[in-house]
Amino acid sequence: MTAVLIFVGAAIGAPLRYLTDRAVQSRHESLFPWGTITVNVAGCLVLGALTGAGTALPGPVLALAGTGFCGALTTYSTFSYETLRLAEQKAYFYAAMNVLLSIVAGLGAAFLAYAATRALM
Repeated sequence: MTAVLIFVGAAIGAPLRYLTDRAVQSRHESLFPWGTITVNVAGCLVLGALTGAGTALPGPVLALAGTGFCGALTTYSTFSYETLRLAEQKAYFYAAMNVLLSIVAGLGAAFLAYAATRALM
């Protein structure tokens, strides 16, 4: 049953990642991968909240939302690829900012959601 829940979460997260990425990126005329950062930070926010809820959430919910949905929504491979692509294009500032912003914003979102959820519970 857990595998089915993960599959369902991923079936929602993957298309949402693609659609969000395209929608965000189409609004920017720069090389910077705003779409990927958006989905990754959103996934960190959701996963931080799920982690903050801890044992208040049953295992199946964590499998569906955490492993399935967040796992498919976020994308470390695309982040890595886009960073390398920026470096290959000699857009070193954008490559460095992609790494820095992804790490700081992702961790910040996770910690913020975790703390907010813990405070509310």
